[in-house]
Amino acid sequence: MHLEEMKNEIEKLVITKGFYNKPEDIPKKLLFAFIELGEASDAWKKGADQEKIAEELIDVIFYVLDTSRLACPNVNMDDMFEWKLSKNLDRPFQYGEGHRNK
Repeated sequence: MHLEEMKNEIEKLVITKGFYNKPEDIPKKLLFAFIELGEASDAWKKGADQEKIAEELIDVIFYVLDTSRLACPNVNMDDMFEWKLSKNLDRPFQYGEGHRNK
């Protein structure tokens, strides 16, 4: 499944379950994504199994894609992912171990 397909499935979920679904809810959705990221971090620190950590990370992806649906509805997230990946691949070493070892 591609990002755009996932976005459509998440929209169906949001509508079916009556979750926040208005542009003014974007800050809430971003906050919820941040909270889920914290839950993933907490699960990892506590030694939770990989499935629990992955579940929390998927929740982050859900909120991010749902936010993209409302915040930038005319942007194809598959195309944006490919563009951003290419952009990052073209960058020089700036962060992480590769930068320190130079």
